[in-house]
Amino acid sequence: MYTDRRSPDLFLLVVTFLLLSIGLMMVYSASAVLAANRFGDSLYFLKRQLLFAVVGIGLMFAVMRIDYHFWKAWAKIALVGCYLLLVLVLIPGVGLTRGGASSWLGVGAFSIQPSEFMKVALILFLASYLSEHQSLLPSFRKGLIPSFLPVLLAFGLIMLQPDLGTGMVLVLTCVIMIFIAGARIKHFAVMGSIGVIGVVGLILSAPYRLKRLTSFVDPWQDPRGSGFQIIQSLLAIGPGGLLGFGLGQSRQKYQYLPEPQTDFIFSIVSEELGFIGASFVLILFCLLLWRGILVAIKAPDLFGTLLAVGITGMIAIQIMINIAVVTGLIPVTGITLPFLSYGGSSLTLMLVSIGILLNVSKSVH
Repeated sequence: MYTDRRSPDLFLLVVTFLLLSIGLMMVYSASAVLAANRFGDSLYFLKRQLLFAVVGIGLMFAVMRIDYHFWKAWAKIALVGCYLLLVLVLIPGVGLTRGGASSWLGVGAFSIQPSEFMKVALILFLASYLSEHQSLLPSFRKGLIPSFLPVLLAFGLIMLQPDLGTGMVLVLTCVIMIFIAGARIKHFAVMGSIGVIGVVGLILSAPYRLKRLTSFVDPWQDPRGSGFQIIQSLLAIGPGGLLGFGLGQSRQKYQYLPEPQTDFIFSIVSEELGFIGASFVLILFCLLLWRGILVAIKAPDLFGTLLAVGITGMIAIQIMINIAVVTGLIPVTGITLPFLSYGGSSLTLMLVSIGILLNVSKSVH
């Protein structure tokens, strides 16, 4: 179960802690005003995020010591468990609804988001399945379809919540893993065409998604409605300039930008720390992804490679989507920024994922 005492990728570990530290600092800065007004405690969000960070760090170091091959035996069980959790959130009175989506389960004073657990469970399962059935992948019927079925089932359950953003992150992460494992490009072209048609159908079937699309094209058509978030985000990023207004000096967090500590925290980073601060955060993300790619390339077996690809791909997709949203390049999706945005389930599972990646890195020396 446990690996030898070879050291993990210390560079990756340091970058992770730097991002986590910046995230805690920015969660407090972005949420202090909102927390004081809503809960009478400016530290409300910081204390909760700090608690999940401590739990996540503990789990990260624990997982880092466990040989990554150990997860092969538990991949199916984890996947089935996550399916059950996704079903539970859909039961009235059991799942908690926030922002129009029934995506949470209450646990005491806290809540968890099963879709975050599903992303990690699918990475573990696909890495195991694809490493054992790689020879079948060139076949559309025997390889690609069986690989996609558990992904489509998870996507369907998440869409019943509904949560298109998380569903897209999950699907794109799995697509990268299946492609790296050896699936044919022409098969992906067929699946991609079907997927595009499906996404268009999902957008057209929900008026609020269509409003997000039209507001993305021209947010000023409805500046107080569907275009409000994008406009307020740009009003935070633009005036920040080169050096920003200074830490804690954001103007948009004064009830202009809704929930600035979550999806739009990068807007506050840009406003307070300016172009230089925002660029530093992006450089740290690039360094983290670079180390993840190196681990994937140097992993001693296909299972380790696919684990590293899945974890690195998941983080990269969330970063790109979040930054694209806050800068107005794509419609609002509700995807958090890894390690920076407020959110217990997301932060904890990200740190656990890094723990797995760090363990794989132990075997690349």
